[in-house]
Amino acid sequence: MKQKLFQAQKLTQPERDIFSFKNLLRAYYQCRKSKRHTTNAAKFELNFEVELLRLERELKNKSYEPGKHTCFAIIDPKLREVWAADFRDRIVHHLLVSYLEPIWEKKFVFHSYACRKEKGAHKAIAYLKKSIDPKLFYLQVDIRSFFVSIDKRILFAIIQKHLRNPDILWLTEKIVFQNPTLNYCVKGDIKLLRSIPRHKSLFGNPSHQGLPIGNLTSQFFANVYLNELDQFVKHTLKCPHSFRYMDDLLLLHPSKTQLLFWRDEISQFVEKKLLLKLHPKKQVLQQCDKGINFCGYITKPDHILIRRGTVKKLKNTLWQFNQKILNSLDPNDHLCACDKIFYDRFSVFPEFLEDFQHIFSSLNSTYGFFKHANCFGLRKTLYEKHFGILKIYLRPADKNYAYFMWDEN
Repeated sequence: MKQKLFQAQKLTQPERDIFSFKNLLRAYYQCRKSKRHTTNAAKFELNFEVELLRLERELKNKSYEPGKHTCFAIIDPKLREVWAADFRDRIVHHLLVSYLEPIWEKKFVFHSYACRKEKGAHKAIAYLKKSIDPKLFYLQVDIRSFFVSIDKRILFAIIQKHLRNPDILWLTEKIVFQNPTLNYCVKGDIKLLRSIPRHKSLFGNPSHQGLPIGNLTSQFFANVYLNELDQFVKHTLKCPHSFRYMDDLLLLHPSKTQLLFWRDEISQFVEKKLLLKLHPKKQVLQQCDKGINFCGYITKPDHILIRRGTVKKLKNTLWQFNQKILNSLDPNDHLCACDKIFYDRFSVFPEFLEDFQHIFSSLNSTYGFFKHANCFGLRKTLYEKHFGILKIYLRPADKNYAYFMWDEN
Protein backbone atom coordinates (compact mmCIF):
# COMPACT_ATOMS: atom_id res chain seq x y z
CA MET A 1 0.00 0.00 0.00
CA LYS A 2 2.87 2.39 0.84
CA GLN A 3 4.37 1.74 -2.59
CA LYS A 4 1.05 2.53 -4.29
CA LEU A 5 0.65 5.76 -2.33
CA PHE A 6 4.19 6.75 -3.24
CA GLN A 7 3.39 6.17 -6.89
CA ALA A 8 0.28 8.33 -6.57
CA GLN A 9 2.32 11.16 -5.05
CA LYS A 10 4.77 11.08 -7.97
CA LEU A 11 1.96 11.48 -10.52
CA THR A 12 1.63 15.22 -10.09
CA GLN A 13 1.08 16.06 -13.77
CA PRO A 14 -0.96 14.10 -16.33
CA GLU A 15 1.02 12.36 -19.06
CA ARG A 16 0.62 13.36 -22.68
CA ASP A 17 -1.34 10.12 -23.20
CA ILE A 18 -4.33 11.33 -21.22
CA PHE A 19 -5.96 7.86 -21.10
CA SER A 20 -2.86 6.05 -19.82
CA PHE A 21 -3.04 3.71 -16.84
CA LYS A 22 -0.78 6.06 -14.82
CA ASN A 23 -3.16 8.97 -15.31
CA LEU A 24 -6.14 6.80 -14.41
CA LEU A 25 -4.32 5.61 -11.28
CA ARG A 26 -3.63 9.19 -10.30
CA ALA A 27 -7.29 10.12 -10.88
CA TYR A 28 -8.36 7.08 -8.85
CA TYR A 29 -6.31 8.14 -5.82
CA GLN A 30 -7.70 11.68 -6.04
CA CYS A 31 -11.25 10.40 -6.28
CA ARG A 32 -10.78 7.94 -3.43
CA LYS A 33 -9.79 10.61 -0.91
CA SER A 34 -13.36 11.65 -0.12
CA LYS A 35 -15.33 8.59 -1.33
CA ARG A 36 -13.37 5.65 0.05
CA HIS A 37 -16.03 4.60 2.56
CA THR A 38 -18.88 4.49 0.07
CA THR A 39 -20.20 1.13 -1.15
CA ASN A 40 -19.31 1.70 -4.81
CA ALA A 41 -15.78 2.82 -3.94
CA ALA A 42 -15.25 -0.25 -1.73
CA LYS A 43 -16.40 -2.59 -4.51
CA PHE A 44 -14.11 -0.85 -7.01
CA GLU A 45 -11.14 -1.03 -4.64
CA LEU A 46 -11.38 -4.81 -4.27
CA ASN A 47 -9.99 -5.21 -7.78
CA PHE A 48 -9.04 -1.67 -8.78
CA GLU A 49 -6.08 -2.58 -11.05
CA VAL A 50 -8.31 -4.71 -13.27
CA GLU A 51 -11.06 -2.09 -13.23
CA LEU A 52 -8.63 0.68 -14.22
CA LEU A 53 -7.21 -1.42 -17.05
CA ARG A 54 -10.73 -2.03 -18.32
CA LEU A 55 -11.48 1.68 -18.08
CA GLU A 56 -8.27 2.44 -19.98
CA ARG A 57 -9.31 0.12 -22.82
CA GLU A 58 -12.79 1.66 -23.02
CA LEU A 59 -11.43 5.20 -23.18
CA LYS A 60 -8.76 4.40 -25.76
CA ASN A 61 -11.11 2.56 -28.11
CA LYS A 62 -13.88 5.10 -27.39
CA SER A 63 -16.37 2.53 -26.16
CA TYR A 64 -16.71 4.21 -22.75
CA GLU A 65 -20.25 5.14 -21.73
CA PRO A 66 -21.13 6.93 -18.45
CA GLY A 67 -23.05 4.76 -16.03
CA LYS A 68 -26.07 5.23 -13.82
CA HIS A 69 -26.53 8.28 -11.56
CA THR A 70 -28.10 8.25 -8.12
CA CYS A 71 -30.66 11.02 -7.70
CA PHE A 72 -31.74 12.43 -4.32
CA ALA A 73 -32.90 15.66 -2.73
CA ILE A 74 -31.28 17.77 -0.02
CA ILE A 75 -32.70 20.67 1.97
CA ASP A 76 -29.46 22.19 3.27
CA PRO A 77 -28.96 25.06 2.59
CA LYS A 78 -32.04 24.90 0.36
CA LEU A 79 -34.15 22.31 -1.42
CA ARG A 80 -32.32 21.04 -4.49
CA GLU A 81 -31.83 18.00 -6.66
CA VAL A 82 -28.46 16.22 -6.49
CA TRP A 83 -27.03 13.68 -8.92
CA ALA A 84 -24.25 11.34 -7.75
CA ALA A 85 -22.25 9.64 -10.51
CA ASP A 86 -20.99 6.09 -10.20
CA PHE A 87 -17.50 5.78 -8.69
CA ARG A 88 -15.81 4.71 -11.96
CA ASP A 89 -17.37 7.72 -13.69
CA ARG A 90 -16.03 9.97 -10.95
CA ILE A 91 -12.54 8.72 -11.80
CA VAL A 92 -13.10 9.77 -15.41
CA HIS A 93 -14.33 13.16 -14.20
CA HIS A 94 -11.12 13.68 -12.21
CA LEU A 95 -9.09 12.58 -15.22
CA LEU A 96 -10.80 15.08 -17.53
CA VAL A 97 -10.66 18.01 -15.09
CA SER A 98 -6.94 17.37 -14.45
CA TYR A 99 -6.36 17.99 -18.16
CA LEU A 100 -8.73 20.94 -18.62
CA GLU A 101 -8.00 22.79 -15.38
CA PRO A 102 -4.46 24.05 -16.26
CA ILE A 103 -5.79 25.36 -19.59
CA TRP A 104 -8.59 27.42 -18.06
CA GLU A 105 -6.72 28.57 -14.98
CA LYS A 106 -4.80 30.85 -17.32
CA LYS A 107 -8.05 32.22 -18.71
CA PHE A 108 -10.07 32.72 -15.52
CA VAL A 109 -10.08 36.21 -14.00
CA PHE A 110 -8.35 36.64 -10.65
CA HIS A 111 -11.51 37.27 -8.62
CA SER A 112 -13.41 34.22 -9.80
CA TYR A 113 -13.87 31.90 -6.83
CA ALA A 114 -15.33 28.44 -5.99
CA CYS A 115 -13.96 25.09 -7.17
CA ARG A 116 -10.49 26.50 -7.81
CA LYS A 117 -7.24 25.85 -5.95
CA GLU A 118 -6.54 28.60 -3.40
CA LYS A 119 -9.76 30.34 -4.51
CA GLY A 120 -12.29 29.33 -1.88
CA ALA A 121 -14.80 31.36 0.12
CA HIS A 122 -12.23 32.51 2.69
CA LYS A 123 -9.93 33.92 0.02
CA ALA A 124 -12.89 35.68 -1.58
CA ILE A 125 -13.81 37.33 1.73
CA ALA A 126 -10.20 38.31 2.45
CA TYR A 127 -9.85 40.10 -0.89
CA LEU A 128 -13.32 41.63 -0.64
CA LYS A 129 -12.51 43.18 2.75
CA LYS A 130 -9.41 44.82 1.23
CA SER A 131 -11.55 46.39 -1.51
CA ILE A 132 -14.43 47.68 0.64
CA ASP A 133 -14.68 51.39 1.33
CA PRO A 134 -17.59 52.95 3.31
CA LYS A 135 -18.12 55.42 0.44
CA LEU A 136 -18.61 52.68 -2.15
CA PHE A 137 -21.88 51.08 -3.19
CA TYR A 138 -22.25 47.46 -4.15
CA LEU A 139 -24.48 45.59 -6.57
CA GLN A 140 -25.14 41.92 -5.99
CA VAL A 141 -26.94 39.76 -8.57
CA ASP A 142 -27.65 36.06 -8.89
CA ILE A 143 -28.37 33.77 -11.85
CA ARG A 144 -31.82 32.21 -11.74
CA SER A 145 -31.77 28.36 -11.51
CA PHE A 146 -28.19 28.43 -12.74
CA PHE A 147 -27.12 24.78 -13.08
CA VAL A 148 -30.34 23.56 -14.68
CA SER A 149 -30.32 26.54 -17.08
CA ILE A 150 -26.86 26.01 -18.58
CA ASP A 151 -27.12 25.35 -22.31
CA LYS A 152 -24.88 22.38 -23.15
CA ARG A 153 -24.52 23.44 -26.78
CA ILE A 154 -23.12 26.84 -25.80
CA LEU A 155 -20.89 25.25 -23.16
CA PHE A 156 -19.37 22.77 -25.60
CA ALA A 157 -18.87 25.50 -28.21
CA ILE A 158 -16.92 27.55 -25.63
CA ILE A 159 -14.71 24.56 -24.82
CA GLN A 160 -14.16 23.75 -28.50
CA LYS A 161 -12.61 27.18 -29.05
CA HIS A 162 -9.72 26.34 -26.74
CA LEU A 163 -9.18 22.60 -27.33
CA ARG A 164 -7.48 20.80 -30.19
CA ASN A 165 -6.97 17.32 -28.72
CA PRO A 166 -9.59 15.06 -30.41
CA ASP A 167 -9.57 12.53 -27.56
CA ILE A 168 -10.30 15.20 -24.97
CA LEU A 169 -13.00 16.74 -27.15
CA TRP A 170 -14.63 13.33 -27.53
CA LEU A 171 -14.65 12.70 -23.77
CA THR A 172 -15.78 16.24 -22.97
CA GLU A 173 -18.69 15.92 -25.39
CA LYS A 174 -19.59 12.53 -23.91
CA ILE A 175 -19.81 13.95 -20.38
CA VAL A 176 -21.36 17.33 -21.24
CA PHE A 177 -24.21 15.85 -23.25
CA GLN A 178 -24.94 12.93 -20.94
CA ASN A 179 -28.59 12.97 -19.85
CA PRO A 180 -28.70 11.46 -16.33
CA THR A 181 -32.53 11.36 -16.37
CA LEU A 182 -32.35 8.44 -18.84
CA ASN A 183 -30.38 6.16 -16.50
CA TYR A 184 -30.74 6.72 -12.77
CA CYS A 185 -31.95 5.33 -9.45
CA VAL A 186 -33.60 7.25 -6.63
CA LYS A 187 -32.28 7.38 -3.09
CA GLY A 188 -33.76 8.94 0.04
CA ASP A 189 -37.09 10.71 0.41
CA ILE A 190 -38.98 10.37 -2.89
CA LYS A 191 -41.70 12.82 -1.79
CA LEU A 192 -39.04 15.43 -1.08
CA LEU A 193 -37.53 14.85 -4.51
CA ARG A 194 -40.91 15.23 -6.19
CA SER A 195 -41.55 18.49 -4.33
CA ILE A 196 -38.73 20.24 -6.24
CA PRO A 197 -40.23 22.70 -8.76
CA ARG A 198 -39.95 21.55 -12.37
CA HIS A 199 -37.96 24.59 -13.45
CA LYS A 200 -35.30 23.68 -10.84
CA SER A 201 -35.04 20.05 -11.91
CA LEU A 202 -33.36 18.29 -14.82
CA PHE A 203 -36.61 16.36 -15.26
CA GLY A 204 -38.34 19.58 -16.28
CA ASN A 205 -35.78 20.69 -18.89
CA PRO A 206 -34.93 19.62 -22.46
CA SER A 207 -31.98 17.22 -22.85
CA HIS A 208 -29.64 19.97 -24.14
CA GLN A 209 -30.11 22.06 -21.00
CA GLY A 210 -28.82 21.67 -17.45
CA LEU A 211 -25.83 20.10 -15.69
CA PRO A 212 -26.22 17.62 -12.80
CA ILE A 213 -25.43 19.20 -9.43
CA GLY A 214 -22.98 16.95 -7.58
CA ASN A 215 -20.41 16.14 -10.28
CA LEU A 216 -16.87 17.55 -10.25
CA THR A 217 -17.16 18.22 -13.99
CA SER A 218 -20.39 20.20 -13.49
CA GLN A 219 -18.68 22.54 -11.03
CA PHE A 220 -15.75 23.04 -13.37
CA PHE A 221 -17.95 23.52 -16.46
CA ALA A 222 -20.03 26.08 -14.55
CA ASN A 223 -16.90 28.19 -14.05
CA VAL A 224 -16.01 27.82 -17.73
CA TYR A 225 -19.52 28.93 -18.68
CA LEU A 226 -19.55 32.03 -16.46
CA ASN A 227 -15.98 32.95 -17.40
CA GLU A 228 -17.64 34.51 -20.44
CA LEU A 229 -19.50 36.84 -18.07
CA ASP A 230 -16.31 37.56 -16.09
CA GLN A 231 -14.49 38.59 -19.26
CA PHE A 232 -17.41 40.84 -20.24
CA VAL A 233 -17.45 42.56 -16.84
CA LYS A 234 -13.69 43.04 -16.81
CA HIS A 235 -12.92 44.00 -20.41
CA THR A 236 -16.16 45.49 -21.76
CA LEU A 237 -17.72 47.08 -18.68
CA LYS A 238 -14.25 47.69 -17.18
CA CYS A 239 -15.51 47.31 -13.62
CA PRO A 240 -12.53 47.87 -11.29
CA HIS A 241 -13.88 45.73 -8.44
CA SER A 242 -15.86 42.59 -9.27
CA PHE A 243 -16.11 39.26 -7.44
CA ARG A 244 -17.87 36.07 -8.46
CA TYR A 245 -18.50 32.97 -6.37
CA MET A 246 -20.20 30.46 -8.69
CA ASP A 247 -23.39 32.27 -9.84
CA ASP A 248 -23.24 35.05 -7.19
CA LEU A 249 -21.79 38.22 -8.78
CA LEU A 250 -20.70 41.27 -6.81
CA LEU A 251 -19.66 44.69 -8.21
CA LEU A 252 -18.32 47.72 -6.29
CA HIS A 253 -18.39 51.36 -7.46
CA PRO A 254 -18.85 54.90 -6.01
CA SER A 255 -21.90 55.54 -8.25
CA LYS A 256 -25.31 53.90 -7.90
CA THR A 257 -26.19 55.01 -11.42
CA GLN A 258 -23.15 53.25 -12.85
CA LEU A 259 -24.01 50.04 -11.01
CA LEU A 260 -27.59 50.11 -12.32
CA PHE A 261 -26.31 50.62 -15.85
CA TRP A 262 -23.96 47.67 -15.46
CA ARG A 263 -26.80 45.52 -14.10
CA ASP A 264 -28.84 46.13 -17.25
CA GLU A 265 -25.83 45.41 -19.47
CA ILE A 266 -25.12 42.17 -17.59
CA SER A 267 -28.76 41.14 -17.84
CA GLN A 268 -28.73 41.61 -21.62
CA PHE A 269 -25.39 39.81 -21.98
CA VAL A 270 -26.38 36.66 -20.06
CA GLU A 271 -29.73 36.46 -21.85
CA LYS A 272 -28.32 36.84 -25.38
CA LYS A 273 -24.96 35.08 -25.08
CA LEU A 274 -25.55 32.45 -22.37
CA LEU A 275 -29.36 32.01 -22.42
CA LEU A 276 -29.51 32.73 -18.69
CA LYS A 277 -31.57 35.17 -16.62
CA LEU A 278 -30.79 37.23 -13.54
CA HIS A 279 -32.93 36.34 -10.55
CA PRO A 280 -35.37 39.27 -10.16
CA LYS A 281 -35.66 38.85 -6.37
CA LYS A 282 -31.96 38.36 -5.62
CA GLN A 283 -30.59 41.77 -6.51
CA VAL A 284 -29.16 44.09 -3.86
CA LEU A 285 -27.93 47.67 -4.32
CA GLN A 286 -26.79 49.57 -1.24
CA GLN A 287 -23.82 51.15 0.52
CA CYS A 288 -20.93 48.94 1.58
CA ASP A 289 -20.96 50.09 5.21
CA LYS A 290 -24.28 48.25 5.69
CA GLY A 291 -22.48 44.96 5.16
CA ILE A 292 -22.24 42.62 2.17
CA ASN A 293 -23.81 39.17 2.46
CA PHE A 294 -21.34 37.14 0.41
CA CYS A 295 -19.90 33.60 0.72
CA GLY A 296 -21.61 32.95 4.04
CA TYR A 297 -20.30 36.04 5.85
CA ILE A 298 -21.44 39.63 6.38
CA THR A 299 -18.43 41.69 5.34
CA LYS A 300 -18.13 45.30 6.52
CA PRO A 301 -15.28 47.79 6.04
CA ASP A 302 -13.80 47.16 9.49
CA HIS A 303 -14.95 43.66 10.46
CA ILE A 304 -16.54 40.38 9.34
CA LEU A 305 -19.64 38.83 10.91
CA ILE A 306 -21.46 35.50 10.72
CA ARG A 307 -24.91 35.45 9.17
CA ARG A 308 -27.83 35.19 11.60
CA GLY A 309 -29.24 32.21 9.72
CA THR A 310 -26.00 30.27 10.27
CA VAL A 311 -26.07 30.96 14.01
CA LYS A 312 -29.76 30.08 14.29
CA LYS A 313 -29.21 26.79 12.48
CA LEU A 314 -26.37 25.83 14.85
CA LYS A 315 -28.45 26.67 17.92
CA ASN A 316 -31.29 24.49 16.62
CA THR A 317 -28.89 21.60 15.96
CA LEU A 318 -27.47 21.82 19.49
CA TRP A 319 -30.93 22.02 21.06
CA GLN A 320 -32.22 19.01 19.10
CA PHE A 321 -29.14 16.96 20.02
CA ASN A 322 -29.49 17.71 23.73
CA GLN A 323 -33.21 16.97 23.67
CA LYS A 324 -32.61 13.62 21.99
CA ILE A 325 -30.19 12.57 24.73
CA LEU A 326 -32.28 13.89 27.63
CA ASN A 327 -35.46 12.25 26.31
CA SER A 328 -33.69 8.90 26.33
CA LEU A 329 -33.18 9.03 30.10
CA ASP A 330 -35.55 7.38 32.56
CA PRO A 331 -37.50 10.22 34.25
CA ASN A 332 -37.89 8.08 37.40
CA ASP A 333 -34.16 7.61 37.80
CA HIS A 334 -32.98 8.93 41.18
CA LEU A 335 -29.96 10.58 39.53
CA CYS A 336 -30.57 13.83 37.69
CA ALA A 337 -29.73 13.82 33.98
CA CYS A 338 -26.39 15.57 34.15
CA ASP A 339 -25.24 13.53 37.18
CA LYS A 340 -26.09 10.28 35.41
CA ILE A 341 -24.20 11.36 32.29
CA PHE A 342 -21.20 12.51 34.28
CA TYR A 343 -21.20 9.37 36.43
CA ASP A 344 -20.58 6.99 33.52
CA ARG A 345 -20.38 9.11 30.42
CA PHE A 346 -18.65 6.59 28.17
CA SER A 347 -21.21 3.81 28.65
CA VAL A 348 -24.54 5.55 29.29
CA PHE A 349 -25.30 6.26 25.64
CA PRO A 350 -23.66 3.60 23.44
CA GLU A 351 -26.59 3.81 21.02
CA PHE A 352 -25.81 7.51 20.48
CA LEU A 353 -22.08 7.09 19.87
CA GLU A 354 -22.48 7.79 16.14
CA ASP A 355 -24.51 10.93 16.94
CA PHE A 356 -21.74 12.18 19.24
CA GLN A 357 -19.09 11.54 16.60
CA HIS A 358 -21.14 13.30 13.94
CA ILE A 359 -21.85 16.43 15.97
CA PHE A 360 -18.23 16.52 17.19
CA SER A 361 -17.02 16.72 13.57
CA SER A 362 -19.80 19.11 12.60
CA LEU A 363 -19.00 21.54 15.45
CA ASN A 364 -15.30 21.64 14.60
CA SER A 365 -16.15 22.27 10.97
CA THR A 366 -18.54 25.10 11.89
CA TYR A 367 -16.08 26.68 14.32
CA GLY A 368 -13.42 26.45 11.63
CA PHE A 369 -15.77 28.55 9.51
CA PHE A 370 -16.36 30.95 12.43
CA LYS A 371 -12.66 31.63 13.03
CA HIS A 372 -12.45 33.67 9.81
CA ALA A 373 -14.91 36.21 11.27
CA ASN A 374 -14.66 38.64 14.18
CA CYS A 375 -16.90 36.66 16.54
CA PHE A 376 -14.99 35.55 19.64
CA GLY A 377 -17.95 36.50 21.87
CA LEU A 378 -20.31 34.40 19.73
CA ARG A 379 -18.05 31.34 19.85
CA LYS A 380 -17.72 31.58 23.62
CA THR A 381 -21.43 32.22 24.27
CA LEU A 382 -22.51 29.30 22.10
CA TYR A 383 -20.26 26.97 24.07
CA GLU A 384 -21.31 28.23 27.48
CA LYS A 385 -25.06 28.57 26.89
CA HIS A 386 -26.01 26.17 24.08
CA PHE A 387 -23.69 23.14 24.15
CA GLY A 388 -25.50 21.65 27.15
CA ILE A 389 -24.54 17.99 27.64
CA LEU A 390 -21.73 18.36 25.12
CA LYS A 391 -19.78 20.52 27.59
CA ILE A 392 -19.15 17.35 29.60
CA TYR A 393 -17.51 15.69 26.61
CA LEU A 394 -15.90 18.52 24.69
CA ARG A 395 -13.47 21.19 25.79
CA PRO A 396 -12.09 24.18 23.85
CA ALA A 397 -8.67 23.50 22.37
CA ASP A 398 -7.52 27.04 23.24
CA LYS A 399 -8.73 30.25 24.83
CA ASN A 400 -10.03 31.50 21.47
CA TYR A 401 -12.49 28.60 21.09
CA ALA A 402 -10.97 27.81 17.69
CA TYR A 403 -12.07 24.16 17.84
CA PHE A 404 -12.86 21.42 20.37
CA MET A 405 -11.17 18.32 21.72
CA TRP A 406 -12.69 15.22 23.25
CA ASP A 407 -12.15 15.50 26.99
CA GLU A 408 -10.51 12.26 28.20
CA ASN A 409 -10.16 13.54 31.80
